[in-house]
Amino acid sequence: RQPSRRTPSSSSSTIIMPSPLPSEFPLRLLGNSATLLVTPVCLGTMTFGVQNSYPEAAAQLDYAVKTRGINFIDTAEMYPVPMSDPRWVAGTTEEYIGRWLADNKELRPHLVIATKIVGYTGAPKSSPAGPAAAKGILARRDDPPVESSASCRLDRASIIKACNASLRRLRTDYIDLYQLHWPDRWVPGFGVSAYEPSKERADDVPIDETLLALKELLDAGKIRAYGLSNETTFGVCQAVLAADRLGMPRPVSIQNSFSLVHRAFETELAEACAPSHFNIGLLPWSVLAGGVLTGKYRHGAAPGGARFAEFPSGFQERFHGERVVAAVEEYAEVAEEAGVSLTKLAVAFCASRWFVDGHGSCIVGATSVEQLAECIDGYKVKLSEEVLKKIDAVHLKCRDPTQGK
Repeated sequence: RQPSRRTPSSSSSTIIMPSPLPSEFPLRLLGNSATLLVTPVCLGTMTFGVQNSYPEAAAQLDYAVKTRGINFIDTAEMYPVPMSDPRWVAGTTEEYIGRWLADNKELRPHLVIATKIVGYTGAPKSSPAGPAAAKGILARRDDPPVESSASCRLDRASIIKACNASLRRLRTDYIDLYQLHWPDRWVPGFGVSAYEPSKERADDVPIDETLLALKELLDAGKIRAYGLSNETTFGVCQAVLAADRLGMPRPVSIQNSFSLVHRAFETELAEACAPSHFNIGLLPWSVLAGGVLTGKYRHGAAPGGARFAEFPSGFQERFHGERVVAAVEEYAEVAEEAGVSLTKLAVAFCASRWFVDGHGSCIVGATSVEQLAECIDGYKVKLSEEVLKKIDAVHLKCRDPTQGK
């Protein structure tokens, strides 16, 4: 069994509760947090509500938590994805998790539940979600839903309202990790790598206002810690400096893209987040590059039910480029020579990085229990120095092929 953990409490006394979860994975402190003990694998849930029904989602939660002992679950107010699917309703994924938590109340004190509030949603292509998505997200912050034509922002009122809505959907009194899904200011991301000053906006919500709202939630006991996501080195430094200036805790985590085909994090952003500096743990997302690094799309295959077979255009197109296809073939050869599946190679590589292995957690998601099992098993694969050198050789030959201008 996992070690006992203390239940959240506003008083000085806490109750020690033995954990009912299996102890397959050791727990570690997330980033600079003194209280968030997480497994090195985190269950990603963005398929819950479009690609996965509630029974399928519940089966994944049961397997991850009850069978494998994963105590860390990540979601977001905008999930599921893609938002272009007619079945999309913002907050459905949180509702699925909340329904499962209601059926498993005894497990809640032993779980770390993470969710996210969306950043700026403005004109199409200026942010990860445009006006149409914003309309659906904002409506679901009210119960019953209330339509709005405004943009999503990271101002105080929006943060408080969004957090309360997530608490309601998750059927919990507190959120362990509350993350800013992307900044209020414009930043390159989701396949774009070059900063463009022409896209800066004069009305960015000041970082002090955003952090003071998070402090309000911390002080009220509604969240235990907060994190960043899809952030840059500048943004990390800005948040840390503001937190210190405001006399509040620093962010404990950063959820950014990292995989065999996108390793940008390991440069100066890793330096800023290092344990010896700001000690902000990485929660890498898309470690399988949308499923491309499972190998199931090799040689033009499009298996039924797979993400890019179901959504062939307009969704995560950065994973379909010729450079990505070429890199996947080379990584598949490395995996074959190492005697492991491409899936396990991809997960094991991410899990082996010092900025994940020491104080972060590797997010894995799937559409079936069988896929999830292989992803979790990938964490247990230890890659030899020879294999890691082969991976680096492919990387140097085709560096970050998912990234455009």
